[in-house]
Amino acid sequence: MTWISAIIIFLAGILVGALAVRLTNKSVQQQKSLKKELDKSKYELEQFRQELVDHFARSADLLDNVAKDYSKLYEHMAKTSTELMPNLPAQDNPFAKRITSLEAVKENANDEQPPRDYANGATGLFKGESTAVTEEEKAQLHAEPKAS
Repeated sequence: MTWISAIIIFLAGILVGALAVRLTNKSVQQQKSLKKELDKSKYELEQFRQELVDHFARSADLLDNVAKDYSKLYEHMAKTSTELMPNLPAQDNPFAKRITSLEAVKENANDEQPPRDYANGATGLFKGESTAVTEEEKAQLHAEPKAS
């Protein structure tokens, strides 16, 4: 029985000694403070990154609005210049050249359709067959009306 109590007292002494060294050791306290600073810095960095992402998203929206407004203004100027000065030669009208390019851009913008999530007929994808989409099929796909 004395051996068992001696071993228990010895283990308790080791445990108390390790705890005392850990609590009184400066490097452990320094590590804890450094870890707190690191966690705080990581949090601040993550907040900064989120603010930066929000800033760029807002800036992109504002630039998109500016581009749309500029396009509207330019379209208005082109339209009114031809209406107010119908007899003005094309080379003297600064908007005449760009009117056709604006109309081409508008037509291309209207042609964009979202991709479909289905195919016309069997594609042979799972059979290992290779099928190519012909120009006629591409034209047919672009000719289909948009689904609302």
